[in-house]
Amino acid sequence: MSVMPAGWTTTTLGDVALEVRNGISTKPNEDSGLPILRISAVRAMKLDASDVRYLPADFPNAGTYALRTDDLLFTRYNGNRDLVGACARAAAVAAGLTYPDKLIRVRLDTRVALPAFVEAAACAQGARDFIDQQLKTSAGQVGVSGADLKRLPLPLAPLAEQQRIADKLDAVVARVDACRDRLARVASLLKRFRQAVLSAATSGRLSADWRDLRSEASATTPARSPLVIYADEQDELPAGWSWRQLVELARLESGHTPRKSVAAYWDGGDVPWISLQDIRAADGRVVTETKFRPTQAGIDNSSARLLPEGTVCFCRDISFGYVTIMGRPMATSQHFANWVCTPQLLPKYLMYAFMAARRFLGMSGQGTTVTTIYMPALKELRLATPTAEEQAEIVRRVGLLFAFADRLEARLAKAQAAADRLTPALLAKAFRGELVPQDPADEPAAELLKRLTADGPAPAAKVRRPRAV
Repeated sequence: MSVMPAGWTTTTLGDVALEVRNGISTKPNEDSGLPILRISAVRAMKLDASDVRYLPADFPNAGTYALRTDDLLFTRYNGNRDLVGACARAAAVAAGLTYPDKLIRVRLDTRVALPAFVEAAACAQGARDFIDQQLKTSAGQVGVSGADLKRLPLPLAPLAEQQRIADKLDAVVARVDACRDRLARVASLLKRFRQAVLSAATSGRLSADWRDLRSEASATTPARSPLVIYADEQDELPAGWSWRQLVELARLESGHTPRKSVAAYWDGGDVPWISLQDIRAADGRVVTETKFRPTQAGIDNSSARLLPEGTVCFCRDISFGYVTIMGRPMATSQHFANWVCTPQLLPKYLMYAFMAARRFLGMSGQGTTVTTIYMPALKELRLATPTAEEQAEIVRRVGLLFAFADRLEARLAKAQAAADRLTPALLAKAFRGELVPQDPADEPAAELLKRLTADGPAPAAKVRRPRAV
């Protein structure tokens, strides 16, 4: 901060801290006993006191690491560098909990620095920039030391103004968090909406009025799944629909990976090749680009095949159930079952059927670690099949509804991005001295620091051993 607000000064976290202490160095492995926070419990300005593991109830010297209300916790180590240095304040519900050595506890001298104010300052952009400069990497973990945190620069307002800023931030940030929670619920609703559209489309409900105009009766109960493996799973279908073996409507093709050890099979390749790295982003869409591209020699010297545009690619194991359609001739890895549709079956209808059947087919798959459907079962798949004319109408209607959902998701993304910018903007405004009114009668922070230096350190509080739960 180039120009400090009137009455403010600059200091460091170490100058206003009574204690900076790493947590317990041990691995919690008990089902009950002494609760100890997980590292994931700490996020910027948020401490989840329910995110705990357990140590033995008689763990030695545990009281030394017991939290008190308004203690600050900083993330000391994390695999994600953006989370290192995250600061959160312990609410009353966290009092008595212990914390691990990947967290650092800071206990403040509240005669000069209020915990809520320092928590906000430690989460502002200036503090983030300083912490980023101190980060060090060791054994895949990114970390910051307690010594570095002591040097963290802090803007310090008069004590009364600190309280006004903390109160204002508590109120406004709570509203921002509530807004973000509501937006997150909208995302979940949109996901459910898409699944409901797929279920209605592939059971005949979405096009029921289309059939009614043609005087065709509908089934009273929708099928559990538009794709099944066994004949006894086939439910009643609307008039004009039938259960068909999928291999009668589409040619089943497998995929393969050309040998990675042969440079000629990959270097400078231009053959689009769908892999697991592509499928999640391509799910429910037509894919035209892929992350990896083997050469034609790689395809020719492997079991991979160049399949035609419109081929439906269903992931049958690791990313089970994800499905896409080739937007041009492509090959795939062995993780996919590929369906080249005949004129009797629209590729998009088949893709929607796989999406609607994802959970049902997952329950029919094998494997304890990775759900898998093997080729013999894929050859037995039965599809709830409407006429080609009704397939086209279903695809049209699903396309319209999904386009509507896409527009809502785009607006939601903009709203979420705006909400994400609110808290940093509030913090920036707070530490420019613009969030709350200033009072000339407040004792300047520099004078307060001088007086407390003359008075000496605050007396140490008695440490209480946390109770086992």
